[in-house]
Amino acid sequence: MSDRYLRWFREIHYDDVPMVGGKNASLGEMYANLTDAGVRVPNGFAITAQGYRDILADNELEPQLKRILEGLDPSDPARLQEAAGTCRHLIYNATLPSVLVDTLLEAHGQLLDEYGSNMTVAVRSSATAEDLPDASFAGQHDTFLNVAGGGALLDACRRCFASLYTDRAVIYRINHGFDHEQVALSLCIMKMVRSDLSSSGVIFTLDTESGFRDVVFVTASYGLGENVVQGAVDPDEFYVHKPTFRQGFRQVLRRSLGEKGMKLVYGERRGGATVFNQPTPHEERERFCVSDADVLDLTELALRIESHYSERSGRDMPMDIEWARDGLDGKLYIVQARPETVASQRSADMLREYVLDGTGEELITGRAVGAQIACGQVRVIRSKEDLHRFLPGEVLVSNTTSPDWGPVMREAAALVTNRGGRTCHAAIVARELDIPAVVGCDHATRALTDGAMVTVSCAEGEVGRVYAGDVPFSIRETDLGQIEKPRTKMMVNLGNPALAFKTACLPADGVGLARLEFIISEYVGVHPMALAHPERVDEKVREQIMRLTHEYEDPKQFFIARLAEGVGTIAAAFYPRPVIVRLSDFKTNEYANLLGGSEFEPVEANPMLGFRGASRYAHPAYEDGFALECGAMKRVREEMGLDNVKLMIPFCRRVEEAARVIEAMARHGLRRGEKGLEIYMMCEIPNNVIMIDEFAKYFDGFSIGSNDLTQLTLGVDRDSELVAFDFDERDPGVMKLLQLAVEGAKRNGVYSGICGQAPSDYPEVAEFLVGLGIDSISLSPDSLLATMQRVAAIERARDASSAKAK
Repeated sequence: MSDRYLRWFREIHYDDVPMVGGKNASLGEMYANLTDAGVRVPNGFAITAQGYRDILADNELEPQLKRILEGLDPSDPARLQEAAGTCRHLIYNATLPSVLVDTLLEAHGQLLDEYGSNMTVAVRSSATAEDLPDASFAGQHDTFLNVAGGGALLDACRRCFASLYTDRAVIYRINHGFDHEQVALSLCIMKMVRSDLSSSGVIFTLDTESGFRDVVFVTASYGLGENVVQGAVDPDEFYVHKPTFRQGFRQVLRRSLGEKGMKLVYGERRGGATVFNQPTPHEERERFCVSDADVLDLTELALRIESHYSERSGRDMPMDIEWARDGLDGKLYIVQARPETVASQRSADMLREYVLDGTGEELITGRAVGAQIACGQVRVIRSKEDLHRFLPGEVLVSNTTSPDWGPVMREAAALVTNRGGRTCHAAIVARELDIPAVVGCDHATRALTDGAMVTVSCAEGEVGRVYAGDVPFSIRETDLGQIEKPRTKMMVNLGNPALAFKTACLPADGVGLARLEFIISEYVGVHPMALAHPERVDEKVREQIMRLTHEYEDPKQFFIARLAEGVGTIAAAFYPRPVIVRLSDFKTNEYANLLGGSEFEPVEANPMLGFRGASRYAHPAYEDGFALECGAMKRVREEMGLDNVKLMIPFCRRVEEAARVIEAMARHGLRRGEKGLEIYMMCEIPNNVIMIDEFAKYFDGFSIGSNDLTQLTLGVDRDSELVAFDFDERDPGVMKLLQLAVEGAKRNGVYSGICGQAPSDYPEVAEFLVGLGIDSISLSPDSLLATMQRVAAIERARDASSAKAK
C-alpha cells in the first residue's frame, strides 16, 4: 500500500486536515484519542487529498476546471448548474492512478478481514477545508452507503471525487472566499454501522436556535442517519442539562416525539439502489426510537468529545455529532463530529429581537428555526425542475430541500417544508443564511398557494407559524455589554418553556414568576383530577386520556413527567439563578376547559374570587391533583437536580389556610427547609399585608402580585371594561399596602419581590419600591432591559442625593 494515498484512522489527528480533510481528521482524532474513553468509532481509512490532486494532474484537468469556473456568477443558477455539472463529468470519467486503485482495494480487504466478509462500507467525501470552526461543508459533497465489492467501491470513490463540484459546494466556496483550486477532496471509507436495523441521529452540544450552551440536544430516528441530516424525517428530540448531568443527575430534561414517517434501510445492491426509504410502521412512529438510557449514554459521549476538542483548541468548542446504533450488536457508535459553526459564532453581547406588531390568519405551523420573522410571496417548489421559477425574496415552500438547491435558497426570504426536524438540511442552511425556516409542517405544499403573501414567524418560541398577509413586525437590537445592572435584583416572568433558552440570554437575575398554568394547558392538556381518577370521567374522555398517556405506567405519571419537563426546562435555562415557580392558580372556569375538567369543576358566579389557588390544595375536591403538582416539583428538584427552583403559593387567604397548605406539601414530599427548599407566598390579598407577621412564620418570602392586590384593595374587577379606569396601582391606598408589604418582609427577615406589571408601566412605582429596599422586581422579558436602566438611574440618583446630604 502507498503511504502517499492511505492513512488509517489510528494514524490521523485533527491537524491533518490539509492531508485528509475535516471529516477524516475528526474521525481519526476520536479514534486515536477517545476510544479508551468509551467513544466507539467504526474503523476505517482515508484516501488522502494527494490522490485527488494526482487524478487532476495525470488527466490535466486543472486548467479545464479553472476555465469552466472562471468568472462564474453565483446569482445565475442555470449557468452555475451547467458549469458544475461539466466539472463533475470530467472528474468522474478521469483515469485513476493504478497505485491509488491498488492501495484502495488492499485497505478495503483488510477491513473485510477485521469485520467479516458481510461487511459493507460507507464512502464519504472529506474536503480539506471543511468542518473548520467558522465554516461547514456539511452536506455539500456526496456520501454512498452500503457499498459492497471492489467495483462498487471504486465507482463510489469516483462519484465522491466528482462531488467536490456539486452546485452547493461551488457556490459555498465562492461566497466564503475559498479558492476552488486550493480545496481538495479526501475520501473516508469506514465500516457501515447497521443502524438500518435500529436508529441514528445527530447531537449538538448546545441549543441550535438560541445558542444556549448548557444543554445537549439529541435527535433520533429509525434507520440510517441520512434521513435526519437531509431533513427527510421529523425526528424525536431530547434535551439534557449539562451542569446537573455532570453532578450525577442522569435525567432527560425534555423530550418531543417526532413523526418519523420513513426509515432508510439497505437495498438489494444488485443493479439497484444500495439503500431505500420505506414507511415506518404506525406503532413505531408512536413511540420514541431510543430510550432515556440511550439518550444519556449519547450525552456522556458528546460531553467527552466536546471536552476533548475544547481542551485541544483552548476555548469552548460546541460540537455537531452524528451517531448510530448498530442493530446487530446493539452498541452506540459515533460516525462523525465537527465544530458547530452557526449558533456558537453569534455575539453573546448583541441581542436582536423580532416582534410581531400585528396579527394574521394562521395558515400552518411547524418547528421554528431561527428567532426571526420574514414576509414574502409563496413559491411552491415540488422538484429541482421547478427551481427556475423561483424569484429572489420569495418564501420557498417544498416537501424538503436538497444540497443542490443552495443557489436558490440563498435568495429566499424564508423556508417552509413539509418534512424535517431542527437539524435537517433546510434548518442548517437557514441558520447559515440567517433566515427563518418552519420545518416539519406536514402539508405546507397544500396549505400555501403560489403567489400568496405570507408572514413566516419563528419569533414565538419553538412553534413556527405562517400567517396570511404581510403582518407588520419590528426588530430591536440591544448591546447587552452597555446595559447597567442595578443593585436591585431584576428578574423575569416566564411561563412558556419554549422561550426559556432564548430568555435566559437576557441579563436577568432569575425568574421571579414561573406560572404553571401555561405548561399544564399546553404540555399536559388534561385536568389533574381526571388523570388521578380516570374512572370518574366518561368513556370517550377516558379513551382520549389513555391514548395520550399510553407510554406511561399510569396516567398520573404522564402529568408528573410533562409538568416536570416544562418547569425543568425553565429552571435549567436559568440555572443556578433562582426560579420561583408559582403552583397552579387556574380559576374553575379555566380548569373546566381542560380535558376531563368539566367532571370535577363547579360552576361559579365569580371564579376570580372562588375556588382558586391555595384553597384547592388541601381540599378533598383537588388534593389528589395537587399531589401530582407536588410530585412534579419534587422530580424537578431532587431527580433532575434543579434545586434553584423555589415554590410559591398563590391566593392564600388566611393564615390557617397557609398552615394547611404547608402541611399538605410536606405530606407530598415537599417539606420546607428540607434539601434547601424555600417556599414563598404571593402577597396579593389585603389580608396578606395586614397579617404579614403571621404569614411570615410559614414562608421564606413574599412576592407582591400587584394586579390582584390592586383589584381587591379598590374593589375593581380588572377584567371589566366598564370600571377599568378605576384600576390604578398608583392609588395611595395600594401604594400604602406595597409599603407595608415590603417593610413587613424586611421586619421578618424574609425575601420581598414584586411580579406585577406596575414597575414597568409606571416609573414612580419602581422608584417607590427601590426606595423601600425591595429585594427584586420581576417583569415581562420585553420590558426588562428598559426597566433595568430606569432602576439603575433611580439608584444613582438616590446615591447622589445621599452623598450630598452627608
